Order: sequence, then C-alpha cells, then structure tokens
Amino acid sequence: MNLTSIPAFQDNYIWVLYNDMGECLVVDPGDAGPVLDTVAKFGWKPVAILLTHHHADHTGGVAELCATWPELVVYGPEETRSKGATHILTGGDKFPLLGLEFEVIFTPGHTLGHICYYSSPYLFCGDTLFSGGCGRLFEGTPTQMYQSLGTLNKLPAQTLICCAHEYTQSNINFSLSILPEDEAILKYSNEVNKLRKKNHSSLPSTLEKERQINLFLRTDDAVLIEKIKDETTLQQPEQYFAWLRAKKDNF
Repeated sequence: MNLTSIPAFQDNYIWVLYNDMGECLVVDPGDAGPVLDTVAKFGWKPVAILLTHHHADHTGGVAELCATWPELVVYGPEETRSKGATHILTGGDKFPLLGLEFEVIFTPGHTLGHICYYSSPYLFCGDTLFSGGCGRLFEGTPTQMYQSLGTLNKLPAQTLICCAHEYTQSNINFSLSILPEDEAILKYSNEVNKLRKKNHSSLPSTLEKERQINLFLRTDDAVLIEKIKDETTLQQPEQYFAWLRAKKDNF
C-alpha cells in the first residue's frame, strides 16, 4: 500500500492511499481540482472517499469527484450526509477497503460528529489531532476533545498521523512558548523548520513522536503541569487541556 498527500488551498492536505493496481481512496477532498490533476497524472482509479467531518475545506470537492466517477462510495459521519456521504458511519464501525479493514473512531470536539479512520498503521484524523497540536473547538467542548485525543493516544506508537493541515510550525512555536527549554520540542522544531524551508511536508507524523512533542497529549507530564500551575490553580489533566486550548486560540 502507498500513501501520499495532495496540497490544497493554503495549508490543507488531501490524503490518498493507493495499491499497486492504482486503485485509491481519497480522504477529505475539499477541492476536486488537485485530486483530478493528480489522479490523471498517475493513472489512478478512485474507488472511495472518506470524510472526517462536514467543513467545506474537507468536503467541497465531493460533488465534482462523484460526477467524474459515479461509482465512488463516499463514507462519512451523519453530519456529512448533506455533503455527499452515501455510507453513514459511527464510532466502532468497521469496513473493508482496498484489502484493508478500517475502524471508525468517534472523535467529537472540532465538530460534534467528527470521526477518524484507522487501519494500521494509517490514522486519517482530519482536524482532531495535528502534529504538535489539535483542532479548534468549533462545536464541541474541551472535555470531548480531551477524551477524543485520549482515545487516539491508545493506538500503537508507530501509527502514522495523517492529519488534514500543515499547522506543524505554528503548533511547535506555541509549544515552545510554553516549554521553551524542552529538548524534544526544540529538536523537532529544527527538523520541521528545515523541511518547511524546502517547502516539504512535515507529515505524516507518528503517534510516538506526538507523545514526545505534542503538549495536548502531555497533560499528565510533570514539567508541563508545573508550568501550568505557575499561572493557574487548576488541578486535573482535563483542565490543563482546556487551559492549553484557550492559550493556543489566542496565540
């Protein structure tokens, strides 16, 4: 199996997983144009679309792609039904695709119906988990997002984090504003900066890496807790998460 990402808009990634026969699935196609160009270039045959949530920058290309390939199956949560989803999924569902079995993980927070797709080692996590960060809470609560990240954090260490945006530099800069002397974050910052200077993608990351550098997965970390307690009277990891998310919103 082969994985690639197609840049779209300013900082989106449309993930494509394809086999040696050129059959492929497309994740969160917010724009049809880049997908059509890439598929034509490599001679792929799209067989399915996976949608993580309803936002237009993740669903805007569905109609045109389905018009081009009417046989496409479009998987998604209930909130994407009006965006073209034909197979509605909920957390815990499993389905076969391209010889793999995908598990649906319910991850509310960014939106109320957000889902992720997992088939080892691939995690297509939309706007829930980013490298060095997590999604904004447009519809859900801090509690929901905290719990969603906790669920994803139980996956194997070598899980590939295939998120939908190139937000890594901004996220790492925020992390360094909180823990400026953290060696793992500093090292990762240097790696990411070198990649981005060459206009290379920083993704996918791995869950193992995110456990080291992503503050939103480190709310039980003693050094981070000490830093937060210097500024607040908070006591629980869930509260630490909410504090971090609010700080990031204003960073």
